Amino acid sequence: MTKTTTRNKQYNGDHAVLYLSLELGAAKWCLGFSTGLGQKPRRRTIEAGNTEIFQKEIAAAKKRFRLPQNTHVKSCYEAGRDGFWLHRYLTSVGVENIIIDSSSIEVKRKKRRAKTDRLDLEKMLLMLIRYSLGEKKVWSIVRPPSPEEEDRRQMHRELKSIKREATRTTNRIRGLLATQGIRISQSMDLEGEKLDAIRTWDGEPLREGLKNRLRREWKHVLFLKEQISELTAIRRKQHKEESEPDIKKIKQLSWFCGIGQESSWVLVRELFGWRSFQNRRELASLTGLTPTPYDSGSSIREQGISKSGNRHVRAIAIEMAWAWLRYQPDSSLTLWFNKRFADAGKRARKVGIVALARKLIIAFWKYLEWGLIPDGAKFKTQEMRIR
Repeated sequence: MTKTTTRNKQYNGDHAVLYLSLELGAAKWCLGFSTGLGQKPRRRTIEAGNTEIFQKEIAAAKKRFRLPQNTHVKSCYEAGRDGFWLHRYLTSVGVENIIIDSSSIEVKRKKRRAKTDRLDLEKMLLMLIRYSLGEKKVWSIVRPPSPEEEDRRQMHRELKSIKREATRTTNRIRGLLATQGIRISQSMDLEGEKLDAIRTWDGEPLREGLKNRLRREWKHVLFLKEQISELTAIRRKQHKEESEPDIKKIKQLSWFCGIGQESSWVLVRELFGWRSFQNRRELASLTGLTPTPYDSGSSIREQGISKSGNRHVRAIAIEMAWAWLRYQPDSSLTLWFNKRFADAGKRARKVGIVALARKLIIAFWKYLEWGLIPDGAKFKTQEMRIR
């Protein structure tokens, strides 16, 4: 029997497909090309972001495999540092691209497994071919937002990042003062002479080096607070004046008692403003609030939620669930929680609040899509809405 290499085959332009997987790094990109299963891939490494060389490598791969230049190209890469610009570029040049969730890629379950760019590249290429041949559940696909949808997410993410930085800086100031035996109240103020008035444990003034460092740290805190106030004012203005579809949804959610502008803003801009869902399972999976049971033989246990979805939505959903219990005591969801978890202990309440958060997200989805108000839910008065 005579064996022939794949590159010596002549392909028909109607059925030939060039498969391409990309392993993206900060300095270089690894490209893997193939035309089907059972073929050793063609691997190339190029400078990261060099689209001109990238196009030449695609043309060279078609020539290597004796494919027509109009052969359709299917590609994939993992969601990560490069975001969605590469997907938009590939789509613009006629490449059918998909972005994959890296946590859904199959791996061997050995205690120690080899991991290299070459292995990852070949694995993605193989899974891309399987996916294209009809194995749709081989991995999870990330839906890229449009440039406008992606831009709308910047404000609340920036605000969250700045708040985190402000908390980190104030904690650092408290830590520096604690090294001198000084404890200050929650309302920290080190402006002007107030810093000079601070005394150490033995009544001595602060050393000049520490004092200068605290002044610089406090200036940074004031700068961050100014940014927070500016972003909050911009968001409040948009909430009152704009009439875009997603702003209307934000207002609708914020009408519920216990749901503030921050929560409704994150939910709509991250979730309900641009995504569509077929059922509640898709919604829960995206938020990472789905259970992960382990049921094998006689070993049965629950491993907790998957945490594989949008972390911004998941965090705000847990906060909303606690607020819902307080401000919506007569709703069916609160009554359900109290019946099952209220008297079951601290650990059980933590488990229950995650289940309540999942139910809340689903209830809000039904409310925004079809106007179904959660049973027993109360709305804010008109005066409270105006605020």
